[in-house]
Amino acid sequence: MIRTATPLYEKIYQSLKEEIMNNRYKIGDRIPSEKELAELFGVSRITTKRALEMLARDEFIIRKPGRGSFVSRQDLQKTPPVHEEDDAQEPMVKKKEENILIGMIITDFDSSFGLDVLTGVEEASDDNTFLLLHRTHGHPENEEIAIQQLIKTGVQGLIIVPSRAENFSPAILKLAVEQFPFVLVDRRLKGIATYSVASNNVVAAREAVEYLFKKGHKNIGLLSPPPLDSTTVEERIEGFVQAHAEKGIAIDKKLWMNDIISTLPDQFSEENIKNDIQKIKRKIMKNPQMTALLAIEYNIALEAESAIKALGLRIPEDIAIICFDHPRDHVHNLKFTYIQQPQVDMGRTAKSVLLKLIKKEKLSKNKFFLDAHLIEGPST
Repeated sequence: MIRTATPLYEKIYQSLKEEIMNNRYKIGDRIPSEKELAELFGVSRITTKRALEMLARDEFIIRKPGRGSFVSRQDLQKTPPVHEEDDAQEPMVKKKEENILIGMIITDFDSSFGLDVLTGVEEASDDNTFLLLHRTHGHPENEEIAIQQLIKTGVQGLIIVPSRAENFSPAILKLAVEQFPFVLVDRRLKGIATYSVASNNVVAAREAVEYLFKKGHKNIGLLSPPPLDSTTVEERIEGFVQAHAEKGIAIDKKLWMNDIISTLPDQFSEENIKNDIQKIKRKIMKNPQMTALLAIEYNIALEAESAIKALGLRIPEDIAIICFDHPRDHVHNLKFTYIQQPQVDMGRTAKSVLLKLIKKEKLSKNKFFLDAHLIEGPST
């Protein structure tokens, strides 16, 4: 392997893209699966999954559940559905007085969370609204730049899916202080009256744990990244605690792990993935009474699955798993029971709220919580 600062998933993405463009894989050809690529490159399936998602995002491949990934184009020419950073230099449509130009800042086009939020925003668009898109890859410094560039471009409001950093970026705080119209998605600022749209994470996590109780589980582990200043993680932990309190079941914090770091954008690496899997294995071995896990995120559930299988245990017979979110291209081939967030509705609601802010219309509240739903899969 070439040892550079380039993330492994980007190397795999570039390698496959070059092979597609050099005619090794022609249009309609099936490319190697996540598992095959993991074996070929000596990496985890989480890494190869991300590389394939990037190819699908750039429309080089189409992913068909249960069948594989197939080449859909071989050239670099592409007309994107929305303008990304490079396109923002020359707007496609000359802005009329009655037109509204808004910006959207998103961490990534991940199929488990993010892509459907964008779909909801686009579906809520009309003939007089135009959208500019910036992708931050989850890095706070990119978020700062995106906010500054979009405002310079002349957007009248912003929809922001914030990066998962320890604190909100100064640029977002400045937007709040200056009362620039913006809506946060999936996270909110504590102590500051800003507008936000999110799932009702407390209720969703509580219902997930109640579901496990009904299945006979009492010793339930919790897997999460460090809460940092993330209201999303904090609310899911709160729901976990509430479910135990309402049933009168004591919480065993020895079963908690809130130091899973490999899913954080600035910590994503093969080494950290392997370390997190090892940590989960040790937690399971030290606590044989634990029969179920609630994973705060889908990729954490994948790591838990790897740890459980490495120990020779079965899912769900030995340990059950529930997680938040699931790739939409895998919904016909579910891996886990999961909490399905109403991402499309989150996007639509964020767009509707933002337009009202831009038009200075009154809103009855500033926090919008949407109901999530539990989808049963083979992991429970």
